Amino acid sequence: MKKLFLLVALFSIVFSATSQGIPGMGGQNGGEIKNPLEWEGSIKKLTDTEYELSIRGYIDDNWHVYSQYTPSEGIGPIPLSMGFLNKEVDFTLNGKLEESETHRAYSDVWGFDEIYFSEMVTLTQKIELKNPAISLIKSELFYQVCIDVCLNEERYIVFDLAANKVEFVKDYDDFEAYSSKETAKTQVEEAKKKDTKVDNSSVEDSQKKSESKGLWAIFFIAFLSGFAALLTPCVFPMIPLTVSFFTKQSKTKAAGIKNTIMYGLFIIIIYVLLGSVIVGIFGADSLNALSTNVWFNIIFFLLLVVFAVSFLGAFEITLPQSWSNKVDSQADRGGIIGIFFMALALAIVSFSCTGPIVGTLLVESASKGGIAPIVGMLGFSMAIALPFALFAMFPGWMNSLPKSGGWLNTVKVFLGFLELALAFKFLSNADLVLQLHWLEREIFLAIWIAVFGTLALYLFGKIKLPHDGNDDHISVGRLTLGLLVMAFTIYLIPGIWGAPLKLISGFPPPLNYSEAPYGVGYTKLSNGVSSSNDGILPEGAELGPHDIIAFNDYETGLAYAKKVNKPILLDFTGYACVNCRKMEERVWASPHVLGLLNSEIVLISLYVDDKRSLPKEEQYTSETTGKRIKTIGNKWSDFQIKNYHANAQPYYVLMSLNEKNLNDPIGYTPDIEQYSNWLKEGIGNFDK
Repeated sequence: MKKLFLLVALFSIVFSATSQGIPGMGGQNGGEIKNPLEWEGSIKKLTDTEYELSIRGYIDDNWHVYSQYTPSEGIGPIPLSMGFLNKEVDFTLNGKLEESETHRAYSDVWGFDEIYFSEMVTLTQKIELKNPAISLIKSELFYQVCIDVCLNEERYIVFDLAANKVEFVKDYDDFEAYSSKETAKTQVEEAKKKDTKVDNSSVEDSQKKSESKGLWAIFFIAFLSGFAALLTPCVFPMIPLTVSFFTKQSKTKAAGIKNTIMYGLFIIIIYVLLGSVIVGIFGADSLNALSTNVWFNIIFFLLLVVFAVSFLGAFEITLPQSWSNKVDSQADRGGIIGIFFMALALAIVSFSCTGPIVGTLLVESASKGGIAPIVGMLGFSMAIALPFALFAMFPGWMNSLPKSGGWLNTVKVFLGFLELALAFKFLSNADLVLQLHWLEREIFLAIWIAVFGTLALYLFGKIKLPHDGNDDHISVGRLTLGLLVMAFTIYLIPGIWGAPLKLISGFPPPLNYSEAPYGVGYTKLSNGVSSSNDGILPEGAELGPHDIIAFNDYETGLAYAKKVNKPILLDFTGYACVNCRKMEERVWASPHVLGLLNSEIVLISLYVDDKRSLPKEEQYTSETTGKRIKTIGNKWSDFQIKNYHANAQPYYVLMSLNEKNLNDPIGYTPDIEQYSNWLKEGIGNFDK
């Protein structure tokens, strides 16, 4: 039963790592209008006709702005853009718009790398005047600033070459009419008076809590990884040998305990130093970019395959023997220095078992940035070091340790299969970024089914590997773990037919990255309605998430709601809104919620980042923000701000046919029961 406990604890590592990212930021539930980015500008005269125009933005903690070079596939993050009025007439642009250092991170949601700024963004454009008399250069800046929510922002900028200053004008009509320095000064002062002051203290507080939670989650996963490494043939047998060495060589029991604890502390120092050196050399942001690079993912896939084959018994991976000999010679010196080199010797000798785990852990924690690699190495090394200290203080406990034997090789083989399964996640990352469709969801799941199915057969004793013994029976613990792995394998199988597989959400490619996005054998009828829905779509409607009938135009949806006499669910959303997708995939998919959405309401989804242009005659200047409303997304964003004084998505409003709220609007609400109760409350207040 001890072995069963150890192996089940080891298996739990797989499930603790399947969440999408480290737990962190919660969604914003609407509320006040946010202003997470402040701008300033400057002008540099290069020659009589050449100028360098720059703007710099200071971004609130944990928010980010998408670069002009981030991919734009129609659905996904919106790249920054900066347009100049009257270019090629009064002046020309010399070169492209230059931007400051960016970060790159792979997005499981969109299936490609996002390129973004954090903390600060600088944009620089060189121009050459064609008309020497021109003194004002006008520019329109559009960008998306995101955290858990995404805000679409537009700024109107006037570069006053004569006065050598830059004005940020809030109102579009003032921007168009801007003609002189005196007028500009008055206009900017008025704009500042009208500007909404925002208190971001609550956002900052929530982000500090989120960072803390994220680091604790990394520490916990790293600790479990260290526990897994502890149960390998390279490390486990060293526990009684090392503890016995210190207790017997020391003159007193207290000295033995002291030396063993020091040995454990040096193990922690060595691994934490490794994490610190990597962060110091490469920088957290560079590691983040590296971990999402296509070639790095391919190389790491190959390395993990090599490590997995080694774990399975094909060969041993060790560091050069000369390293071990030099360290051993230093360990003989005794004292504190000798103890340090003994700890270093353990790290080197056990590399064949710990190396793959440490490498994987460093990459995963580095992708979180900051001090995450150091925290990860701290958790990993503490799991390794703790048993040495505990057994030194309580040597009687060593009698309860399971004896070394074939079960240690079973642990190593088990880790080999896990490494092999994880390797295909990295290959999948590369395939998603390149959009090659070589490793689509069905193929990925088929590989995992094969890997875990073979692991189950191994645990059942049906397959023998090079270092296995000749036992004619298996233990109850091994049988139980085999049953768990087989159950997990069976759980994966329906995923090929379109099951969401929420337990491993984030590991396989998304549902839409597959040969059959609606599942094997599931087709759509010619009218666009799924085969599970025999109805005909109302005019102006389309199939939304889970084939819910949805309208993307407010007036059309309102007219239909009046026709069928049902309350309206206004869904302020965005193509690039990650939390909107989480709500749709996890909350809306619940039978309790989905039933209400399908039968009790009329859904109107308004995409605030829809970049399609409005007809010229429908464009206008917002009375609320003073911005020029030129796109469909601008229109719905302005509609949300004007009517609900909120600009965060997702944002949900239950509304009656006379356009009155049926209850208080809410934002990101991942709790299914809470969201379901909110829907029922509003529907109950609807007077038919």
